[in-house]
Amino acid sequence: MDYKDLAELIFPNAKDISYYEEKYPERNLPEGAIVTRFAPSPTGFVHIGGLYQALVAIECAKRTNGVFFLRVEDTDQKREIKNGVTDIVNSLIDFDMAPDEGMISDTEEKGSYGPYKQSLRKEIYQAYAKYLIAQGKAYPCFCTPEEGEEQRKKQEEAKIRPGYYGVWAKCRNLSVEEAIQKIKNGEQYIVRFKSPGREDRKIKHKDIIKGNVDFPENDLDIVIIKADGLPTYHFAHAVDDHLMHTTHVIRSDEWLSSVPLHLQLFQELGFKAPKYAHISPIMKNDNGGKRKLSKRKDPEAAVEYYKKEGIPPLAVKEYLLNIANSTFENWRRANPDKSIDEFDFQLNKMSVSGALFDMVKLLDIGKTVISKMTAEEVYEKTLTWAKEYDSELAEMLKDKEYALKVFGIERGNKKPRKDISKWSDVMYNIEYMYDEKFYSKEQDYPYQPAISEKDEIKEILNSYIEKYYNEEDDKQTWFDKIKQLSVEKGYAGEVKEFKANPGKYKAHVGDVSTVLRVALTSRTNTPDMYEIMKVLGKERIQKRFEKAIENLK
Repeated sequence: MDYKDLAELIFPNAKDISYYEEKYPERNLPEGAIVTRFAPSPTGFVHIGGLYQALVAIECAKRTNGVFFLRVEDTDQKREIKNGVTDIVNSLIDFDMAPDEGMISDTEEKGSYGPYKQSLRKEIYQAYAKYLIAQGKAYPCFCTPEEGEEQRKKQEEAKIRPGYYGVWAKCRNLSVEEAIQKIKNGEQYIVRFKSPGREDRKIKHKDIIKGNVDFPENDLDIVIIKADGLPTYHFAHAVDDHLMHTTHVIRSDEWLSSVPLHLQLFQELGFKAPKYAHISPIMKNDNGGKRKLSKRKDPEAAVEYYKKEGIPPLAVKEYLLNIANSTFENWRRANPDKSIDEFDFQLNKMSVSGALFDMVKLLDIGKTVISKMTAEEVYEKTLTWAKEYDSELAEMLKDKEYALKVFGIERGNKKPRKDISKWSDVMYNIEYMYDEKFYSKEQDYPYQPAISEKDEIKEILNSYIEKYYNEEDDKQTWFDKIKQLSVEKGYAGEVKEFKANPGKYKAHVGDVSTVLRVALTSRTNTPDMYEIMKVLGKERIQKRFEKAIENLK
């Protein structure tokens, strides 16, 4: 009896690997095209670090006319959560990162290299495991979990490296006859890879991001097929990336230490290994130190957080590119209106150490992204978000014609308004434009230090509406009239006049404008007041001034 008999006994129905080699031929792509993937497990929410990896993978594929696919690694079925695959697919779609091929819902896929869900590829893994057994490169292991635990304790007590290797690999040297007899006796087993490695030898590896690294060779006889017939991550990784013709594996640097094993698996299977690029994690400042963004501690670790907050997907992607390539910020400064698709992303320019997450920077990018949108775009995106997360705001936006006027304030100018960083900011930023919300907030008139006398405020408001406001005025005429009002009431008509002769004036035209602004909006800081007045109209302005006077204490 030989290894082929053992392989046939273990996997009698498995096809010859030549079947799969023919079924999944080389991809017909231009020279230099990168094929990469996002390969998460459906065991929890999608982490921002996962989205970061997916974006990097997409950028690499897109710039070379390659392929980005979504493969779901669901072989650890005990940890799988309900709707896990759907959540992954939807997260990519939400961020305009839909894959070229792979899973497109929990049950559907597209592409010629599937199934793209590992649990559906069982027969493929078994074919390649059979191939390794037939070559004497893998073997059945009959050690029970209890025996494994006992062995680990002995290794710890002896202060030696834990694992199934060397003299500790009990089943490695069973004869074919012994193994066949145990199987016929009904003994339970798993399949292990017979590593040809030695820990005292080194391998040199060039990672695209980390550069040159060296490691001890892998000498562990890892499990490749579990008792349930499904593969372990390591074995599935090698078989899938070979058959799907992945050229670049882009993943978290926590997998860097697995490179010796993965390269060894590719070699023993007779496959060409892909190139590896290990991405450093996104870090967070924590009391002066740095730590990884944590699923447990940091709400912003979950991709769902950005959707709930209403941070535009484009802002998130732009921010992630910003931390991915240090050259992005200068490029954006030089090309403020170009699409991020035009940025020349370079994998080898990624940071070797982890980038720090900066929410202030992300929200600043959000403001810029939203500032470039039309009123119609802002309206539609806000309404879509509000329908899911803020029913009160959705109700306010029912009058689309009026909402478009509100969102149109200071939009489309050379310097558009930048007060909205995310859709959850919108309510605060527009509620004063809605009478019902404006009048529902009972409050004292919010005085400003420069002009706080009740009679002076009353005079400014009454004089302005009676003598100066005209709905037909253009912006220059409108502002000139506020200057005239200021001079009439003894204030400086120019800020520089006031600064040159501070003792001569009580305040200046900017302070008079603030009196008007506060009466109109209950705020000292708003977008362009001329445009606000145009939207409100004289009758509503007058009513608000009357309310402000009534509220003076």
